[in-house]
Amino acid sequence: MSEATGVSGGPPAAADRPRTRPEAIKAVPLRHVWRWISAVVVLALAAALVGTIVTAPNLRWDVVGQYIFGGLILQGALLTVELTVIAMAIGIVLGVVLAVMRLSPNPVVSSVSWFYIWFFRGTPVLVQVFFWYNLNAVLPHIGIGLPFTSIGVQASTNSLISPLLAVILGLGLNEAAYMAEIVRAGIISVEHGQTEAAMALGMRRLQVMRRIVLPQAMRVIIPPTGNETISMLKTTSLAFIAAVPELFTRAEQIASSNFDIIELLIVASIWYLFMTSILTIGQYYIERHYARGSQRALPPTPLQRFRRMLFTFHAPPPIVEGVEAPASLQHGGGR
Repeated sequence: MSEATGVSGGPPAAADRPRTRPEAIKAVPLRHVWRWISAVVVLALAAALVGTIVTAPNLRWDVVGQYIFGGLILQGALLTVELTVIAMAIGIVLGVVLAVMRLSPNPVVSSVSWFYIWFFRGTPVLVQVFFWYNLNAVLPHIGIGLPFTSIGVQASTNSLISPLLAVILGLGLNEAAYMAEIVRAGIISVEHGQTEAAMALGMRRLQVMRRIVLPQAMRVIIPPTGNETISMLKTTSLAFIAAVPELFTRAEQIASSNFDIIELLIVASIWYLFMTSILTIGQYYIERHYARGSQRALPPTPLQRFRRMLFTFHAPPPIVEGVEAPASLQHGGGR
């Protein structure tokens, strides 16, 4: 009796059941109310600050427009870029050498690098620029020759070290100390086993450093190097103490003649912001280039965050389709 009921009167077999598609799941996005409130408050404060500056009664914006593309200002901006490039080139090249020396097993070489880094990081860059600019007071003449002989060449210090060269030496040698620590951090971030494996394959230490270590260390080196470049762009304003006509010096010279001090400072600030923005964009794409193959993706830029926020705010909530059950479960197949 029970067998008949199981065959004819029981429930239908699993294979005879109709296949049904799971219902779609409606994903409801989270509501970040306080995020929008804080954004509105920040925008209101920023608008109030900008409005106060723009509508200041004693601020002459016509003077800003008059000098923003002036010939002297453009010449100063160009010289600022040149000083930044040359000083950073000296700092990067010498910094790599100092970093390799710092990691050398030779205690003498490592100690020399450590002393250089200690000295140039421990003294203000303004003092160093002053030192090179006034080197004539200590060494009236600079000469190169063979020791204990009269063979050599000698020249006046003022004729060899111009104000421009003094600024370049002060900025470049100081930057080398910081770049040495940045490069050293990048080198030690690479696993030491890769160096041992490369040397086991017959590569020399210099080849290992150039082909194996440095390419991988660039992921760590690039971000702080970009930051140092942006900082160097603004540090070139210290060249005014040597009367080098870079951007800040030009703005100061014009302001001293027409007494529009704030207006000329705004002109210089606009150019510094523009050049800094260009360097920031370049740094972002260089980081993307060296981050290829890395497991960690670069964080989005503020513009990308803003666009994503707008699209997320206006887009309808996504619909997540249900996943059809496997065939083994649909047919009642188990273990």
